[in-house]
Amino acid sequence: MSDTKAKAAPAKDAASSTHRVRIKIRAYDHKIIDQATRTIIETAERSGAKVVGPVPLPTEKKKWTVNRSTFVHKNAREQFEMRIHKRIVDILDPNAKTIDALTSLNLPAGVDVEIKM
Repeated sequence: MSDTKAKAAPAKDAASSTHRVRIKIRAYDHKIIDQATRTIIETAERSGAKVVGPVPLPTEKKKWTVNRSTFVHKNAREQFEMRIHKRIVDILDPNAKTIDALTSLNLPAGVDVEIKM
């Protein structure tokens, strides 16, 4: 018995053959993260790279509940919440000028930037 099914060669996407830099931005304040994202996009476009994004990711919420008093009054509690806002920016086909501009970028305090090549 012969195998009549032809084996398909894995197809390469056009996006997988191009180089991409993914920048993940995290901050506690939504105004600061939007300002930092705008700065990164303007810098990348000035150097001639194509930018995809910013893509807003779900906001991470960390919540804590604590008693107001130390020992009694169990019904008196306070709730605290910390929100972490996230964005992703993809830069397609970056050149050396783009990467140099991004590494020497001055961003506001309180913004965490993670770059993957």
